Amino acid sequence: MGFYGRVLRVNLTTGNVSLEELPQEYKRKYLGGLGFTTRYLYDEVPADCDPLGDKNKVIIAPGVLLGTGVGTASKTATCFKSPLTGGYGRAIVGAKLGVEMRKAGYEVLIIEGMSEKPVYIYVENDKVEIRDASDLWGKDAMETAEILKERHDSDFSTATIGPAGENLSFISGVEMDGRQAARGGEGAVWGSKKLKAIVVKGSGKIELHDPEKMRELVLHWAKVIKDHPATRDDMNYGSGEFYSWMNTVPGTFPTKNWQQGYFEDVFDNLKEGEKSHIDPYYWVPKYTVGRNPCPACNKPCSHVVEVKEGKFAPAKVDGVEYELLYSLGGVLNIDDIEAVIKANELCDRMGFDAISAGVTIAWAMEAYERGLLTKEDTDGIDLGFGNGEAVVKLIPMMAKREGNIGKLLADGVKRASEKLGKGSEKFAIHIKGLEPPAYDIRGIKGMALAEAVSVRGACHLTAGVYGLELTGAWWKFKGVDRLSVEGKGFEVKTLEDLMTLYDIMGMCKFSRHMYFLEGFPELLKAATGIEMSMTELMEAGERVYNVSKAFNVKAGFDRKDDYLPYRVMYEPIPKGPSAGSAVTPQELEYMKDQYYMARGWSRNSIPTKAKLFMLDEPEIAEEIGEGAW
Repeated sequence: MGFYGRVLRVNLTTGNVSLEELPQEYKRKYLGGLGFTTRYLYDEVPADCDPLGDKNKVIIAPGVLLGTGVGTASKTATCFKSPLTGGYGRAIVGAKLGVEMRKAGYEVLIIEGMSEKPVYIYVENDKVEIRDASDLWGKDAMETAEILKERHDSDFSTATIGPAGENLSFISGVEMDGRQAARGGEGAVWGSKKLKAIVVKGSGKIELHDPEKMRELVLHWAKVIKDHPATRDDMNYGSGEFYSWMNTVPGTFPTKNWQQGYFEDVFDNLKEGEKSHIDPYYWVPKYTVGRNPCPACNKPCSHVVEVKEGKFAPAKVDGVEYELLYSLGGVLNIDDIEAVIKANELCDRMGFDAISAGVTIAWAMEAYERGLLTKEDTDGIDLGFGNGEAVVKLIPMMAKREGNIGKLLADGVKRASEKLGKGSEKFAIHIKGLEPPAYDIRGIKGMALAEAVSVRGACHLTAGVYGLELTGAWWKFKGVDRLSVEGKGFEVKTLEDLMTLYDIMGMCKFSRHMYFLEGFPELLKAATGIEMSMTELMEAGERVYNVSKAFNVKAGFDRKDDYLPYRVMYEPIPKGPSAGSAVTPQELEYMKDQYYMARGWSRNSIPTKAKLFMLDEPEIAEEIGEGAW
């Protein structure tokens, strides 16, 4: 009960569709969601394969608690080899797709091979077909979803790519009913396979091990969520609610391509009572026209916003999330919410990871202002910081690889800086090729370590330590100093394991300060019948994280790949509450040693045989494990 146990495999080369049984031991060892996708990726995708070749696969699995009614259980995991980093790729998305998969009777979907012509995968219960998508190729991601819902049924969940994925942009993602599986270049993997879309609808009932107990738990946690003070703030102002605080209290909101640690040009000039125009307290009342919650969300941070007139009209998008206030706002020195909304919509339509797209444009703006890019290089576009109209022009050009500048920026900041050279690598902000999120890690040293060592690259959600670091206390941690390097290894390791568990269970991390770890044993048992202690659950998270690391080891990653951008190490925050802070190379190496020891890995950032045997992964231990520290 609680698992259908069916794995749906679709081969786009042969057109073959087949069903398999989920290995029995996977149910307890990996549980579901990211656990299943990570294990299948490790077993089936050669780590040295071309990410855009026929050996790469897309593996999708809903979290364990999807479809159970548990509040904020909305997340579906996807895994693939990342064309952006060359290593472990994952994207977690709060989409309806995972719920429909489970209702259709599938625990895992594996897409392999490559089609010669554009196709989409149609799934309706036991009916699975590969259908022609030639008429959809070239259309944007949102338009494609609208056409498919009209063609079939509005109850179908859709996952689509836009021009960025079709043109194999390394920073392209997948649009899923107003949510995005964005980071790491999954859209390009779909594009290489000529996979334009997936449509899924299920009519089955998700069976629970103990429906009565689950009903009791759903009601209990609904009350906890309703009464929590964070719920009010998230619902009223979305994930960007703390934008002003990030600028004025810790001063760790990176702007102007990380030249500044807070939005100086705005906050240094605000008069009493004024607000930044990208502050949700300014724009939510003016532009919100509705909501589009993730499945089972009873604390929705979603705001559908619309620009109805002016130079950026029409524009309508589900957003703008905190990260995009940075990537399409502050990091570009833009304080115009209408420009940000339009850029957000274009990223979603083109099928871009909006974090990567914005940070890449920020790099180009700095290169332009330094004279390293000329107007000839930018196809006549004035790329000065703060130019929202230029950003709106650039996004479609990048997606279609149009012009000199579109071609230069299409694959993210690492490739762009390598092509341009001229010292531009020193202000190219990325880790393992992935552009970072909205936290100036020069002033949050635990976050700096977390992003440096993350298997995914510069990711805030792998460990999610920003909340702990910025407040000094969370869950079992107290007295944490964000400007100290002490104790960061154990801190990051522990929260990576816990956040991996959240991705396994399918839980939104915005409710982690409600469920913590303690809420999961009863929920897991009621859903699946599997009894596990909190210790065993944390071990499951640790096991899955080590399997993801093992994939990177097979791909050739080691200690040298756990690095920070030059600017983070050598250019301290110049002004504000965190002025003078940076993470020196010596501090980084010290924290890395702490982390590897906490993980049970070698000095070279490779899991030891002993650790992998302890995690019941003897085959992986023999394949990649190191013998000693």
